[in-house]
Amino acid sequence: MPSACDSLIDDIEDMVSSNDPTPHERQSARKSIIPRSRKKKELLSNEELQADSLIPGTQKIWMKTWGCSHNNSDGEYMAGQLAASGYKMTDDPSEADLWVLNSCTVKNPAEDHFRNSIKKAQEQQKKVVVAGCVPQAQPRMEYLKGLSIIGVQQIDRVVEVVDEAVKGHSVRLLGQKKDGGRRLGGARLDLPKIRKNPLIEIISINTGCLNACTYCKTKHARGDLASYPVEELVERARQSFQEGVCEIWLTSEDTGAYGRDIGTDLPTLLWKLVEEIPEGAMLRLGMTNPPYILEHLEEMAKILNHPRVYAFLHVPVQSASDSVLMDMKREYCVNDFRQVVDFLKERVPGVTIATDIICGFPGETEEDFQETIELVKCYKFPSLFINQFYPRPGTPAAKMEQVPAHVVRADQHTSLTVRINFYTNNSDFLIGLQHVLVTEESFDTQFYVAHNKFYEQVLVPKRLEFKGKMIEVDIYEAGKHFLKGRPVEDSKPFTPSIAAPLQKGEVSGLLAHPSTRGTSISVNTYFSFPDKKEADSVSYEFSLCGPKL
Repeated sequence: MPSACDSLIDDIEDMVSSNDPTPHERQSARKSIIPRSRKKKELLSNEELQADSLIPGTQKIWMKTWGCSHNNSDGEYMAGQLAASGYKMTDDPSEADLWVLNSCTVKNPAEDHFRNSIKKAQEQQKKVVVAGCVPQAQPRMEYLKGLSIIGVQQIDRVVEVVDEAVKGHSVRLLGQKKDGGRRLGGARLDLPKIRKNPLIEIISINTGCLNACTYCKTKHARGDLASYPVEELVERARQSFQEGVCEIWLTSEDTGAYGRDIGTDLPTLLWKLVEEIPEGAMLRLGMTNPPYILEHLEEMAKILNHPRVYAFLHVPVQSASDSVLMDMKREYCVNDFRQVVDFLKERVPGVTIATDIICGFPGETEEDFQETIELVKCYKFPSLFINQFYPRPGTPAAKMEQVPAHVVRADQHTSLTVRINFYTNNSDFLIGLQHVLVTEESFDTQFYVAHNKFYEQVLVPKRLEFKGKMIEVDIYEAGKHFLKGRPVEDSKPFTPSIAAPLQKGEVSGLLAHPSTRGTSISVNTYFSFPDKKEADSVSYEFSLCGPKL
């Protein structure tokens, strides 16, 4: 926590000149370092830098991310850059010197958790750097006073901000990236990254959106639509597969709107990406709003039927009342949503449609809510997210007349009851042989989690040889939210990866020749101080895929 005498710097340009090396250049330069011999009066071999040293790059950092997959991708990029610059990432917040807190602004509880984490860090005398949508949208909030902030489009400069925070300076980078006046999508896609799951790559295809929903605070942070070029996204996917990834998630605030600002569209991107997907690997599409998928239904059906694309699409309806949708400024009517769902269910047999509903939007009547319940009963969405409305500060909906809290809670209870009592169990037609891709471990650690073509969760025996593989299973049990599969004895696991996956915590984006992966080198870097006769040394150990964590 900076003291009153600490300098407050509005922008890091006050500290870093344009001629200084970027974090990427710093990492590249380390490869050419030649260790020099120590002087005779050298330090003990086991002596380490003092814990209270203010030399950036020697501290331990804990990162916490809340929110959507886009935010998680941003967090992975920030962790990768910090690790590549020498910082040690830790899973233990108590042993960290600095916390990077990557926030979500969608709901009040998410911001409450973020604010409480800041308070906890300050109580433990931890330095704090905040990122994500909350500080981007409201940087002048009282509880953010004095803290360093990384804007959502400035994550490529996280090392510079953390370097200054370590020294006790407060730095805020909140600017917009532009090229010739056109707003860019954000940070480069080829930055170092530490994937939370080494088998899954999350690619943000655009930032911002074209809507102006009256309840949405994310728009204040992410802004208008800004898409990455097709060739950059394809290259990122190609690099991911070279690092052993077997599943790609495409994400953004609205994937359906992709390309409208740069003269292309989502199907064009998807067909290019499909060409890069190895056999047995899979692509999962992110959330798309109804208006931007309507004109692409024919192509989207073909893409969702592709064997290397999950037959899964998240299309939020929010409400089945046209009057409520109008107050939300959702720019579609409920019949538009029905058209999307009906078309895809007809053309993509077994497709999984996920959707969201909001309970208690301002002005919603009992009749409005019943229309939503009838829609849910009609389609029996296998993946349904029921959200309480939260009036987010600064949004038009926050100024509308609110629905009483007890009515909202009753509506949520009704929604859940409908979901439980009116949904059929699909066991009659799910039992049988299926191919599934195994990518993670279950929460109780008793099973591996795989997904079938329709992105339904399948629990399989926890055998190491299954991880990251496409296997054939016999489905023998079907629950409300999962299936259980028994491996077919005569079937061998298929490896979709074109390379061995990175180890957990290993840095992506620093790939050397495959034959040298995992080779480690030790480098001693020397720092001289005016009041010392001898130089202090700091030892870094790097693998050729990045620092060893």
